[in-house]
Amino acid sequence: MDEAKLRTIAQLQEFLDATLEISFTGTPGNNDSQRYEHISRVLKRFEYPGRGKGERGVVLAYLRRTSGYSRAQLTRLVGRWEANRLAPVPLAKRYGAPSIPFARKYSAADVGLLAQMDRANEDVCGPAIVHLLQRAFVVYGDQRYERLSKLSASHLYNLRKSAGYRALRTSFTKTHAVCNPIGVRKAPRPNGRAGWVRIDSVHQGDLDGIKGVYHITCVDAVSQWQVQACVQGISEAFLLPVLEMVIAQFPFQIDGFHSDNGSEYINHKVAKMLEKLRIEQTKSRSRNSNDNALAESKNASVVRKHMGYSHIPQKYAKPINAFYQEVFNDWLNLHRPCLFAIEVVSDKGKIKKVYKKQDVKTPLECLVLLNKTDLVVFKSATTLEELVLKAKGKSDLQAAQEMQKAKAELFELFNKSGCKNQT
Repeated sequence: MDEAKLRTIAQLQEFLDATLEISFTGTPGNNDSQRYEHISRVLKRFEYPGRGKGERGVVLAYLRRTSGYSRAQLTRLVGRWEANRLAPVPLAKRYGAPSIPFARKYSAADVGLLAQMDRANEDVCGPAIVHLLQRAFVVYGDQRYERLSKLSASHLYNLRKSAGYRALRTSFTKTHAVCNPIGVRKAPRPNGRAGWVRIDSVHQGDLDGIKGVYHITCVDAVSQWQVQACVQGISEAFLLPVLEMVIAQFPFQIDGFHSDNGSEYINHKVAKMLEKLRIEQTKSRSRNSNDNALAESKNASVVRKHMGYSHIPQKYAKPINAFYQEVFNDWLNLHRPCLFAIEVVSDKGKIKKVYKKQDVKTPLECLVLLNKTDLVVFKSATTLEELVLKAKGKSDLQAAQEMQKAKAELFELFNKSGCKNQT
């Protein structure tokens, strides 16, 4: 680029305003030297040391645009030029390729001997292999190990990482299965009976390193009776009391408790609580993503739809939990319809799930049908009748409107405290 006609600061400023980006091109292998010459010419032509602060900034911006160097690197180069501007060559490269390359101490044959020793001893630790290499030369007199007998343990690992070594020997370690004795790794089999629940956690996001609340989704696998809860964190201090409350809110007896492999549920204290209630604890299997699919689908269709994705601080866990227990759970189970699938065998013998119009019902309506066939065990004789009367106490529309009003008041509480959320 011929820029010698730029002589004033105003011209430099016009150049900067008119151009967005310029790539400096030079002779391959000599690019830095040509950039240094360009920087020296510009600094000398505009008498950089005698300029004011503002004009210096324009010159530096021009050099950054035309040289492609970063601000920090250009500042260092300008400082070197000011210190040596009276010299014949104020700026010159201080680095270059070594005239004499480093000599290679260990040859490809040595790397092959090391790979052979590792293979025979099945990759024991570095100091042990170094000792074996020393014995091969000193004790057994094998001259091939003369150089390797002086190999250090630290440099041994460098040789193991080299391309030559990896071409001769590459070892793979299989992933070890987690052996946690808590819970049974299987998919629960309710066989059409209510009482086998699936549970999962939903985090309400972080903001500036501050954790949000956690929503607990617990849903029965057959009736889709769902209980929502909210906690500040998933540590034992917060989670155990809420789990006991969630299990107590189901109107029927709980026989199975299924979760993924998260430590918030797979721990000794939760296992002890479930054992006390005589509830079987199961956990999801590897490579079987559908084991806990029902709870995860409720996370999307219920929690995310009504609570959104934005951050909610942990201090709001208590009012959210009150909203769930007083309004939201009743609406979910008494007035919100769910789709229930039936299994159909195709002509090719494949079992697929089909959702039919007549199979849309609320969880309470499903419990009524299960009660007729003795597939549900209620905790008390009057529980079902009380639930039916409670559901008839208000229409589905009225219950949904009351839920929306309570939810709006809850989100208004967030907004008053500066917590922005969107449903």
